[in-house]
Amino acid sequence: MLTIIIETRNNEAELVQTLSALVAGAVEGLVSDVIILDHGSRDGSSRVADAAGARFCTSWDMKDIVRSARGDWLLLLEAGARPAGRWIDDVAEYMSLSKTPARFSPSRLHRRPFLKRVVTRAAPLELGFLLSRQQATAIAKSGMRLSEFATGRAVRRLGSELVPAWVAIDNRPGADDR
Repeated sequence: MLTIIIETRNNEAELVQTLSALVAGAVEGLVSDVIILDHGSRDGSSRVADAAGARFCTSWDMKDIVRSARGDWLLLLEAGARPAGRWIDDVAEYMSLSKTPARFSPSRLHRRPFLKRVVTRAAPLELGFLLSRQQATAIAKSGMRLSEFATGRAVRRLGSELVPAWVAIDNRPGADDR
C-alpha cells in the first residue's frame, strides 16, 4: 500500500488536479491514504482535501507524519503533479521488487523550454519521490520539508511519467499576470 504526501500553500486548483489523478490508484487498492501538509493556505485547499478524503494537517512534525502513514511506501508529490499512463502498475511492481527510492520519468509532452532547463534547476520533487516508509523514518527530522527527503539521494527511474506541477501552475488563470 502507498501513502501520498503533498505540501501545499494556496494550491487549491493544483490539489484538485493531483487528487483527481490519484483516484484510480485508490480504486485499484494501491493508494491507502493521502496526507496534505499545509503551510498557511487561505484558499479552499482544506475543502478540496476534505472532499477527497485526505488528511489535511495545518501543524505537524515530519516524524509523526511518517509514522502515521498507513502505506509501507510513501510517494511525495508537489501540488499539481499528476502521474500518467500505467503508473499504478509500474509503482505496484516497483514496490514489490525493489528497496531503493525512485522517481517518475519526465513527461515527454511537458518539457520546459530549453533556456529554462539550462538556467533553472529542477525542484527536488518535480518528478515525485517514492521511498519506503522504513527509509523515510530513518531520514525524517522535526521541522523537515518534503523536498529534503529527495535532495541528494540516488534513485532509480520508474517507467511511468509524471506531469510536473509547474504545468498546472503555469496554466492557472492569471499565470501570465505574475
